[in-house]
Amino acid sequence: RGVWVSRESSSLSDRTKKFMSTVVFLAVLFAAFLHALWNSMVKSHKDKHVAVTAIVLGHVPASLIIIFLVPMPAVESIPYIIASAIIHQGYQWFLLTAYQYGDYTRVYPIARGSGPVVVTIVLLLFFGVTLSAYELLGIIVISIGIISISTQDRHSLFPWIARRNAKAISYALLTGLFIGGYSIVDGYGARASLSALSFMGWSFIVNALIFPILLKVMNKGDVVKKVFTEAKFLFWFGGTISYIVYGIVVWGFTEAPIPLVSALRETSVIIALLIGTFFLKERFTILKALSIFIIFSGVVLLKFF
Repeated sequence: RGVWVSRESSSLSDRTKKFMSTVVFLAVLFAAFLHALWNSMVKSHKDKHVAVTAIVLGHVPASLIIIFLVPMPAVESIPYIIASAIIHQGYQWFLLTAYQYGDYTRVYPIARGSGPVVVTIVLLLFFGVTLSAYELLGIIVISIGIISISTQDRHSLFPWIARRNAKAISYALLTGLFIGGYSIVDGYGARASLSALSFMGWSFIVNALIFPILLKVMNKGDVVKKVFTEAKFLFWFGGTISYIVYGIVVWGFTEAPIPLVSALRETSVIIALLIGTFFLKERFTILKALSIFIIFSGVVLLKFF
């Protein structure tokens, strides 16, 4: 049985299933590496609002190129495109709000770790998706490993008690809820479209058109101008890398169960920790090593059991 094979591909031969399983698995791991790369760029930027906006707007150049090279999305996928863009506003709103109360290293792991849990619960309860016991366990283990990173704060023995941290955690969890939401919508929207890349391109363009309005509501209307003076490299390079990452992930959604792809992409946290250690000179601890081991164990459960 190929772990990553969706119901639609159940008629393929066992050899083809194994090949597709491995291709999707490796592709999503590669996307996880690129995801960690552009996130390290966001992390090192002094203004998170400018950095996130640079990524959102940076999706547009690649999107414009792609939509002229691939078929138009099917009519059935248009509601998904609109829904995806709207849900992304919630994701971006709560992520940026969480950064006002908590550090990147606390907020981001909670948001990314809770996302796959949301996806799994919703799809199991309401969409009739079935997973094996090992797959379900793998998703849970990966999420626990990711979230455990956020509790490793050398400045406080009780990081969950402080009021400010409580707000950061609350907003990070809400961010994870929206991550789960857009993962589900994008997964089914890409399947309804004639082209996963076309679906994603139009979704990113609509998102980029709405996001400046959201920034004005947040009293951050000057951020867009700052992108082209303070974050040009992040706009061009980070935005393109981010586009490639999500292109691979959305394609993965069409080839494999959405909960599995959603969980595997979040292993980017491991790579982010390594980048932080070797290039950003962050402290690497035994607890971080334990978190990496937990996440890796979850990946093994997804792929080999």
